Amino acid sequence: MTQLLHREFVYLWYYFTLQLDQIFPYWVVGMALGSAISVFAKGSIHGLLGKLQTSRLGALGLVCASVLGIASPLCMYGTIPLAASLSKMGMGDDLLAAFMMSSILLNPQLIVYSAALGTTALAVRVISCFLCGITAGLLVRAFYRGRSFFHFDGFEAPQNRDTDPNLLLRFLKNLGRNVRATGGYFLLGVALSALFQRYVPADLMTRIFGGNEVFGVLMAATIGVPLYACGGGTIPLLQQWLWDGMSLGSAAAFMLTGPSTKITNLGALKIVLGMGPFLLYLVFVMAFSLATGLVVNLFV
Repeated sequence: MTQLLHREFVYLWYYFTLQLDQIFPYWVVGMALGSAISVFAKGSIHGLLGKLQTSRLGALGLVCASVLGIASPLCMYGTIPLAASLSKMGMGDDLLAAFMMSSILLNPQLIVYSAALGTTALAVRVISCFLCGITAGLLVRAFYRGRSFFHFDGFEAPQNRDTDPNLLLRFLKNLGRNVRATGGYFLLGVALSALFQRYVPADLMTRIFGGNEVFGVLMAATIGVPLYACGGGTIPLLQQWLWDGMSLGSAAAFMLTGPSTKITNLGALKIVLGMGPFLLYLVFVMAFSLATGLVVNLFV
């Protein structure tokens, strides 16, 4: 029994270190890039967002709002107070919806993490998140014209925690917060990936998530709901699943439903949406994820 346990530990450690060696550089670069943007560029990004409310771009403003949402390093609990302050300044709910939707799905750190999945998977993730933000804005623009979609009562503008006068210390403090917030989830994702490599047959993943079938995409979209806790933590799992035969469309569906239904994000959104719009949000993300996965499998 002791020899058996030792052998299994050796196997798991081998898979763990193998996965860690492949993913760790992306995580480090993502942490550094995210902190740099948060410290040195966050104000400019949000300043550009504020200027959209006075622009005359019309529906094209949704494109800019979605791009700025992806570029923003804020989490949802930072994004909502920012959106609340912009709403008080007169920004339309359609622009806010595009910004918040893409901000939920993607950020600069996660873009770097996702590069570990390969160029095609990275492109699929960025494009699908970008289009999801625009689609959310268009729907709010079409069906909530003259009505409020968001209710930001009681929210104030977010406080800036990066205030140290020394720029290097400001960056290091932000980097430390990011490492503490995501490091545990990242290591958990690597550990789960090692367990999958050791104990889950590769052909099982191919049978469940492979091919172009609706079932595989639907299953991936569904498991994204309970399994997603942190973007960096899911990259090792996705990498392993793609190696084991998961279709790219199924991966795309997982990458959309995961962050959009993460429990912390849902809790924040429920406060500012109310029950009716909140249920519409859930239907939208599931439908968009399923449609995206099917389209990706059809053309990629």
